[in-house]
Amino acid sequence: MKMREDKRQERVRESRFPASLFAIYLGVLLLMSGVHTGLIVFMNKVAWNGVVQSVIPMVYWGVVAVALTLFTRRKIRATYEEPMHRMAEATKNVANGDFSVYVPALHTQDRWDYLDVMMMDFNKMVEELGSIETLKTDFVSNVSHEMKTPIAIIKNYAELLEGENITEEERKEYAAGIEGAATRLSNLISNILKLNKLENQRIVPEAEAYDVCRQLCECILQFEDAWDEKEIELEIEIEDAALVEADESLLELVWNNLLSNAVKFTEPGGTVAVRQTSDEKNVKIAVSDTGCGISRESVNHIFDKFYQADTSHSKEGNGLGLALVKRVLELSDGGIQVTSEPGKGSTFLVTLPAVERPKTGKAENDNG
Repeated sequence: MKMREDKRQERVRESRFPASLFAIYLGVLLLMSGVHTGLIVFMNKVAWNGVVQSVIPMVYWGVVAVALTLFTRRKIRATYEEPMHRMAEATKNVANGDFSVYVPALHTQDRWDYLDVMMMDFNKMVEELGSIETLKTDFVSNVSHEMKTPIAIIKNYAELLEGENITEEERKEYAAGIEGAATRLSNLISNILKLNKLENQRIVPEAEAYDVCRQLCECILQFEDAWDEKEIELEIEIEDAALVEADESLLELVWNNLLSNAVKFTEPGGTVAVRQTSDEKNVKIAVSDTGCGISRESVNHIFDKFYQADTSHSKEGNGLGLALVKRVLELSDGGIQVTSEPGKGSTFLVTLPAVERPKTGKAENDNG
């Protein structure tokens, strides 16, 4: 990218008034001076009177001065004023919220000068601002929608609790409904804050080498009740130990989100598999399920904020978990891939840089 920028800078002309333009000016002035000399010689030869010989050069140079002034004025307008007026109008439109503005370059790319580059950079800036504005609008819309549902549930159950003739069983049911909606609202706000801090790099990862296999086992045990409740068969293939260098607390978010999704989308009696392998460069963790699967179109958006491929489970989440997962892995120099087929389940493959284990010599072991 930087190389392309450097090459572009090399091609850009540094001046909007090339040396050839000044050469033209010089040539015209020399030509006009020669014509003036010729007029003087001619007038002396034909012996015109002194008044005529004074007036004609004055008129001649007046015409030359007017022509050069108009030419210069035209060049200034075409070179600076008109482009800057277009830029000013475009800037005004952007300030008023119009991000569809585009200012065309004045020359073809092989003849760009710094003003052309400024216009192209302006267009790129407007495009980015438009994209940010769209994301902000969608974000506010999605947050409002996600908050509206649990708030409506809380309001409805609260109204039901005010009834005089409700049974103890109904009271517990309504209270549980309020608690569930409040928990969902709390999780939504918590995830929004985490994602915002991660995207704005206000959470600085504290990377250190640790055993990711141990962490995986601990996270899997946290979902033991969920496995049992849905009678899910759990398949685990994990090495004794594998070292990665990352922020342990942030990666815990990754495993919890992937395992939670696997449980959520796997039908009772299904299978969830966690497989971990490693080599000299990478540690790979695959979380697979036999759930509903994801369509090819949905796979392209699965890491977008608030996107939920399976709306039948929308009440169990808010579409921010995988966005958090992707951001955490980006900050950890890792990556994630998804393979899925509708009706046959999904596999999320996480790749993290491996940390080389310190080697102990055989002689040292023997002497120990």
